[in-house]
Amino acid sequence: MSSIARALALLAGVLAAPTHDVRAQSAETRFVGTWRLVSIQGDSAGTQNRGPRPTGYIYYDDSGHMGVQIQPDRKRASWRARTPTAEEALDAARGYVAYFGTWRVDGKAGTITHHREGALNLDVVDYVRRYTFDGEDRLTLAPVDRPGLALLWERVK
Repeated sequence: MSSIARALALLAGVLAAPTHDVRAQSAETRFVGTWRLVSIQGDSAGTQNRGPRPTGYIYYDDSGHMGVQIQPDRKRASWRARTPTAEEALDAARGYVAYFGTWRVDGKAGTITHHREGALNLDVVDYVRRYTFDGEDRLTLAPVDRPGLALLWERVK
């Protein structure tokens, strides 16, 4: 085969190769990675404790583990000593979200379950969220038990 024929065959193979289509990816694959909090919408009660622009990250790994931390955007006192007073500890925890555990997607229901193994507050073990993706890099999570609340996340690259 001549070098021109080989080059044409190679080009034809490249052009015929499937393109990257996020719709073809499984939901599980699309979640894997680290996501930065963009906004919390519809959380008027939480806004009092979190301020107008809380920051945070959520990650999902391919072994089925996850973790999330959301820090309030509000003035918080620094601890004067190594151990906080009761008031300082309450102020630090108020509005802060932190938990870790495992995750499972139900593609038919359009939900992801965070099975919490550790948290600041283990009031409920499983958190179930409806999810929607906007392209590859935007993810919205909405608790099924709190209509109107939605957290918008952006993939960290």
